[in-house]
Order: sequence, then structure tokens, then C-alpha cells
Amino acid sequence: MFDKSVYIARRKVLASKISSGVVLMLGNSEAGCNYTDNTYVFRQDSTFLYYFGLDKPDLAAVIDIDSGEEIIFGDDVDIDDIIWMGPQPFLKDEAAEVGVGKTAPLAKLEDYIKEAAAKGRKVHFIPQYRYHNMIQLNRMLGIPFEDMKKAPSLELILAVVSQRLIKEPCEIEEIEKACDLGYAMHYTAMKMMKPGMVEQELVGVMEGVCLSGGYMTSFATILSQHGETLHNHKHDGILTPGKLCVIDAGAEIASHYASDFTRTLPVGGKFTQKQKDVYTIVATANQYALENARPGITYKDVHLGASKIILQGLANLGLVHGDIEEMTAAGVQGLFMPHGLGHNMGLDVHDMENLGENYVGYGPGQERAKQLGLGSLRMARMLEPGQVITDEPGIYFIPALIEKWKKEGTNAQYVDFARLESYYDFGGIRLEDDILITEKGARLLGRKRLPIGVEQVEEEMKDN
Repeated sequence: MFDKSVYIARRKVLASKISSGVVLMLGNSEAGCNYTDNTYVFRQDSTFLYYFGLDKPDLAAVIDIDSGEEIIFGDDVDIDDIIWMGPQPFLKDEAAEVGVGKTAPLAKLEDYIKEAAAKGRKVHFIPQYRYHNMIQLNRMLGIPFEDMKKAPSLELILAVVSQRLIKEPCEIEEIEKACDLGYAMHYTAMKMMKPGMVEQELVGVMEGVCLSGGYMTSFATILSQHGETLHNHKHDGILTPGKLCVIDAGAEIASHYASDFTRTLPVGGKFTQKQKDVYTIVATANQYALENARPGITYKDVHLGASKIILQGLANLGLVHGDIEEMTAAGVQGLFMPHGLGHNMGLDVHDMENLGENYVGYGPGQERAKQLGLGSLRMARMLEPGQVITDEPGIYFIPALIEKWKKEGTNAQYVDFARLESYYDFGGIRLEDDILITEKGARLLGRKRLPIGVEQVEEEMKDN
């Protein structure tokens, strides 16, 4: 939790962006894993955390835009709770720590919201992803479940996005800590990877490092020798010399700020020449993005620039041929990189994705493309100082996708499908860093950069 002045200032800015009515913010409740009392690890809603800072279940808050009144709704523990949990602070004292002077029992929330709605006042809320909160909204406002996606307040969504996109110095400090922990996770895997290990062993080691220094992983760990499957969560493979292993993992620390790194490692510690050739293309595209991301340029343009680096590299290998600009416009790069260059990151590893990716990653006048690859770009906005984004180009050889394009004749004038057949067992390569947009450019987050060059990686793994 930050100093209460941070939360007071955030709410003041938010209130200035909303015309009138009541802002309703629902915290999260605990969710049963396999029965009610055996719960998943509790995770507070990020927007509630951003404005109200309290990291405990069964809370809600309102901001009356017209009167300026702020209330946190929740319950103090009773003796039954104390037996199992020990003495707990009073809600009024916790609310005071984030600058809120008024509290009320959670049971009073429904009456408060119903009364506001009955008076014709607008009740603003953001999109919900937990069914418990959807049920609350249905009960309080009578919103049919089939209308939950279109009922949230666009005015509030845009206000929240405009604030959370630009990270405060205190947030950047926390993200740096998450990046340092993410570094430790990945570096440990790099040093411990040995042929014959089951992939899950390495996953367990990485997640143990994370849990020993943080709150949880920032997303489900991706570790696989089948890197052509972009989000591969199967970890049952035996690490085999000559294979490439994609490791995409991050840490979430106690403040809930996140990191997200990817490295692709050669099992056995040495790249083949074929692997080096493709790896170098991806590393060059990663460095291009780092050097070219800056205020005044859109991340869509950086994505397209990295795409050209990838196409030129593949052309040098004889896998594609033709004018680079023409191939980029035609979307040839989507065959090899069917995802976007990166996404916003902060309290969520895909920051504010629950608010709507197009509101978060696309600014005024920008429309999402339909082209494979470019259409999956989560962050296309004009870059501004204080934004935190990922830089994660990749090259993947996906046999089913290649065969589909071949059968349909998609971009056949540019792609050498015959030569691509020898890459069907290659897998994929992704290299990801977290970067901060500065006043003049961009910089890496975290005290150390994970080894990324071919020689660096091989040197670190020489004793594996």
C-alpha cells in the first residue's frame, strides 16, 4: 500500500473526469477451488486496488461525484472469524489509511445503490469478470446477465484507462521490483536447465523462486519445447538436447505489480546454426523495438518496423522473397509472428484487459486491424512517457498454419512453402523484455537484463 496521499490524489483526478453520478467500485471476494472453504489465492481487483488500496475480500466503495462523498463498504470480523484468523483491524481504521473517512456495512451497499438509481442518478461501474460481482450488479441494478458486457460506463472506463496508462514513480519502483524477481526466476531456469529433466521440474523451480519473494506468478507459466504453440501450458515433456525451450513467465509481488519476460533457451546449452540464424533475427527485432520506442511514435509503427526486420531476416534465409514493404502491407509476417509486439503492463500483466483491450491499447482515431498478427496487437497507441509495455517479437513455424496458407494460396507469391517444410520440427522463438517509455526514448525495467545474445546465453549455460 502506498501513502494515503497517493490514493486521495488518484480519486480526486478520477472524480474530475466524470460528469456526474455515483462511481461504484466492487472489490473481489474469495472463490472456492474445489470446495467453499478451500479457496484460490485471493487476488483483489486491480482498479479497486489502484483507487482504494485495501487488499482484502468483500469490500466495495463509492464516490459520489456531485457531493464528493466517499464510502468504503465492508464488515468487521466477529468472534468466529477471530478464532480462525486472529484479531483484525477495524474497517474504519483501514479506510483512514487510504484517506476515506466514512465506512458502512456491506449489507448497506445495495440500499445505497438502489436509492441512487431510483433518483435517476447514473451509477458508473467498470466491466466485471467475476460472477459474484455480476450477481451483485444484477441484484442492485436489475441488469440482465446477457447485458453485462454492454452495461458498464464508457465514461468511467476511459477515465480509468487515461490514469492507469501513465505510471507514477511509486508504481515504476514496484514494477522494477517485480522485474528483479522475474529476472531471478528466469536466470535460475537458465542455470539449472539440463537434458533429461521434465519440463515441470523447471516450472516448479521458477515458481518456487517467485513465491519465495513475491505473491504469485503474474500469469500461468509457459515453458515448452513446442514453442510453435504460443501459449503452451503443458509441462510434461522431457528436456531433449537440440530442442529449443520457450520460457514465458513473470512475477507478481505483494503490491500486485507485475513483470513478464520470455527467453528461448537451447536444451544442452548450445544453439545449432539453424537455430542461431532464426534466434538472431528475433533478437534484432527485440533490440529494434527497444531503440525505436519513444514518445511521439505509435507502438503500431514499432510493431510494423519489427515486422520488417523479421521479414528481411527470413528473406536472407530464403524462406520469403519480394519487396519488404509490399510483404509487410500484405501481412506476410503474420505467418511467422501471429501475435502483436507487446502489451501494457502494471497492476495486471495485461494491464486493464478487463476494461476492454481496444480502449486500453488503441487511442482516438485508431482502429484494430483484421490482419493476422497485426490484429492481435494489444498495444497500438501513441507512446507517452510513463507507459510500461512489453517488447516481445517472435518467429514460429506452425505446420498447420503454413499448410493452411499453402492450400489456400495465401501470399503464395512471397512465401517459399517448399523450403518451410524443413522447419516443421523447429518450434518457435520469442524474446521479451519489459520497457518504460521515458521523455526521449525507452529503457529496460529491472536492475539487470536477462542474457539475450547467442554468445551470452551459451556462456551462461556452458556448465549445464
